[in-house]
Amino acid sequence: MKIGFYTSTFNDRPLEEVVDFAASAGFDAIEIDVGGHIKTPERVEDAVSLARSRGLFVSSLTYFGNQLDADRDRRRELRARTAEFAEAIGGAGVPIFVIFPGRDDTASDEANYDDFADFANGLIAGTQKSGLTFAIENWPGPKDNFIGTTPKGWQELFRRITDRRFGLEFDPSHLIRIGVDPYWAMETVKDRIAILHAKDTAIDREALQAVGYHGKGWWQYKLPGLGLLDWPRFLRQARGHGFDGTISIEHEDAAYGWPGKDLAARKAGERLGLDYLKNVLNGL
Repeated sequence: MKIGFYTSTFNDRPLEEVVDFAASAGFDAIEIDVGGHIKTPERVEDAVSLARSRGLFVSSLTYFGNQLDADRDRRRELRARTAEFAEAIGGAGVPIFVIFPGRDDTASDEANYDDFADFANGLIAGTQKSGLTFAIENWPGPKDNFIGTTPKGWQELFRRITDRRFGLEFDPSHLIRIGVDPYWAMETVKDRIAILHAKDTAIDREALQAVGYHGKGWWQYKLPGLGLLDWPRFLRQARGHGFDGTISIEHEDAAYGWPGKDLAARKAGERLGLDYLKNVLNGL
């Protein structure tokens, strides 16, 4: 397995500085945030080449946005841009393009799944030549209601999108905070995991009892090893199912400079995550 990180933690810094840090710190790979570090499809090739020139494997490019936006004009614009990025990413030889399904609050669950599946199947058909894999991250969204973020939701999508070039950027931190067992969840999608996000979650049980699941302040995202997940168990399980891809650290730990605060602290957090994951992998 390769260890990388998602560049969104450093969206306030130029990409050249970010990849220089990644290489000097000893990372194998990089997951580039489109919105923060690329902006337009025309810049994909240069961004990817820059990372590769530092000896980094570009595991994926990630493009944030609600692909089911209730505003039809915004939806059409985002989807057209997504297709343009898919062509550029596939042309650059990057293996994975991560997107977010989102949700249309004005439509039924079935309509949301049907609509997104139709779009995803179109992306797959349009990138046959490059063989690009599409993945969704299981982030529940700002309202905790995005589709395709739970085991049931994944099966709803996979029933409609049968091509194995569609899968998951599997992030256990989100499952922990919504009460889904991440180890059990992995078993339900073990053959559709394209990339792993290395992020953990800590829960303050006393605060949870005070405010309940719909309250605030009872959970925090943490760097791997600083939350509730048993990483040796988790990575052993992934390896047992044949996963040999990239583990991408998504640093959103407020104790280490996130979001956009002390740069040295953010870098220290990335190094801490890298060292921890290396030690785990070496012990498997």
